[in-house]
Amino acid sequence: MKLINVEIKAKCFHPEKVEAFLLNNNALFQGTDLQKDTYFNILDGRLKLRQGNIENNLIFYKRNNQKGPKQSNFSLIPVSEPQQMESILTEALGIKVIVEKKRKIYYLNNIKVHIDEVPGLGCFVEIEAGNRLNPEICLEELHRQCAELMHHFDIKEEELIENSYSDMLLT
Repeated sequence: MKLINVEIKAKCFHPEKVEAFLLNNNALFQGTDLQKDTYFNILDGRLKLRQGNIENNLIFYKRNNQKGPKQSNFSLIPVSEPQQMESILTEALGIKVIVEKKRKIYYLNNIKVHIDEVPGLGCFVEIEAGNRLNPEICLEELHRQCAELMHHFDIKEEELIENSYSDMLLT
């Protein structure tokens, strides 16, 4: 099934404020995941294998690099043997870049919020308003949800990041 997220990534200068808002609004804290995202060489889009203590998925997605809320179309499958999957994909495609991070994961209804610490890059907040839990949610509502949380988290336009962590590490 093709899934849609409307997402933003921003520098996070006040993670405690973001967490306080989430907890005060009954967000579900899923935990802190120590993640390794291995990006593979492909011609179009992005293919990454996420390995963590919470999430282990193979994810293919297409998304424009742009500041502000952007649409991401993706496919995701859980991976039960991530090390073996990494070995096969490395041999077949080659590794483009590896991103390691410490990620706090929260859910606020259909919205997933991450507070990330990425070595060498800093602290970030990501908002992913998605239709995974409810395919009936329209694109306009996902944009509205994303914008509303940006406001609550006091995210300013100049703090928005257009690129993925993988792009930032490659430059």
